[in-house]
Amino acid sequence: MTETATVRRSRLTPEREAELYAAVLDLLREVGYDALTMDAVAARTRSSKATLYRQWGGKAELVAKAMRSNKPHTNIADVDTGSLRGDLHTLVSSTDDSAMEQNNALMRGLAMAVHSNPDLLKAFRELIIEPEMMEIRRVVQRAVDRGEVRQDNPAVEYVLHMFVGAFVARGMIDDQPPTQSFLRSYLDAVVLPALGVSTTP
Repeated sequence: MTETATVRRSRLTPEREAELYAAVLDLLREVGYDALTMDAVAARTRSSKATLYRQWGGKAELVAKAMRSNKPHTNIADVDTGSLRGDLHTLVSSTDDSAMEQNNALMRGLAMAVHSNPDLLKAFRELIIEPEMMEIRRVVQRAVDRGEVRQDNPAVEYVLHMFVGAFVARGMIDDQPPTQSFLRSYLDAVVLPALGVSTTP
């Protein structure tokens, strides 16, 4: 399976792959997940459907990987400022407000589709949610190792949940997109206190 996947990926250059992902995201914004078809992606990118299926297997994997490619290139686990507050604030600052608004709009559009399409839910869990949970755990574990956070603090398992909640609540309650300023305030008011971390710079 690994050899097969390697062969499939090697057929596209990184530039071509980025071009395809950008087209998929544009189509998602235009028509949503349910109406997006591999035919439309093929036409938009001047590709064959055979190439798309050979490379990604299907729409769910293609969309999930396109969404993953749209995330900041900063590896969460590689950020190490010496404090958990510094690490999380750096993470928030890695995406500007405009990109954050666009990404949030895409995620809102995919929210219902994820729960009504098992293949998309599986792809999102494997390609986006689980890798991010692992990275967040590494960041928090470093804070535990430094003595900033207690190992037995129950909030440790819910850091990503709190982040996701901030994005959802910002739109539903305030009818506004998340911003760097909002997320930094949220970190200092909610996430860090829950972890028992000082919010003093």
